Amino acid sequence: MINLIAGNSSEDLAKKISKKLKANLVKSEVRVFPDGESKITLKGKISKNKTIVVQSIYPPVDSNLIQALGLVSKAKEYSNEVITVIPYLGYARQDREFLPGEIVTMKVLGKLFKGVGASEIIVVDIHSDIGLKFFKIKSENVTAVPDLAKYFKKIKLKNPLVVSPDQGGKERAKEFAKQFGSEFIALSKTRDRKSGKVKIKTTGLDEVKGRDLILVDDMISTGGSIVKATEFLKKQKCNRIFVACTHALLMNDAEKKIRKAGVSKIISTNTIPGKTSMVDISNTIVKAIR
Repeated sequence: MINLIAGNSSEDLAKKISKKLKANLVKSEVRVFPDGESKITLKGKISKNKTIVVQSIYPPVDSNLIQALGLVSKAKEYSNEVITVIPYLGYARQDREFLPGEIVTMKVLGKLFKGVGASEIIVVDIHSDIGLKFFKIKSENVTAVPDLAKYFKKIKLKNPLVVSPDQGGKERAKEFAKQFGSEFIALSKTRDRKSGKVKIKTTGLDEVKGRDLILVDDMISTGGSIVKATEFLKKQKCNRIFVACTHALLMNDAEKKIRKAGVSKIISTNTIPGKTSMVDISNTIVKAIR
């Protein structure tokens, strides 16, 4: 029987994956000391068979990263093959040197995971495929787009249209529209590299008038892009706006700001547990493991 170690950040998702794989589920207990250090204890026995570690690296990112590395390292003491499933991979946006002197943190992560003994990495909707090239082990990026599209098929929508908030997400919106069975468009935006401020460059859009829209994104952190896109689309006299995203970080009251801008509902997956995570991606991860 294969082993599955459930990291603290992904316990529910790990349980679902473990059930589908009929794996030996080993839970982990984390104690955080007053100085911020984490002490991890595994609750259960690990056999010498293949081991899967499931741990998302969302905020607190550094703590969850250290825990992921610790779990992989412990798994390697028992198993020669350690498959590391990181549903949400923090630091994935730091995959190149945008401004001189910046550290490419993804390069550091690649070395760390290989160093502690990971044989394979599986991630979900990584920010950019560039990040995976830093893992000098077998790596795979799976997408939650079909799972999200399937969920939206159950919602009654008026003449729906899929929208990407920027040109970078155009392919994602195209794939979502294909799975969902509708048309799609992509807005154009600019972001100031230093201040992070977002501006929508697209001008008048007649095709959104009176239609329900699904804004599709890979992740929502502070929600700035979604808020700007929503405000712009509302001015074009669209009907309701829904948001579909894989990873809902929703930092600094982002959900409140997005709702205030005019979004009816945010639907995300369980890569990051929370009240918007209505879509389970355990089947997609299980397929990648198999």
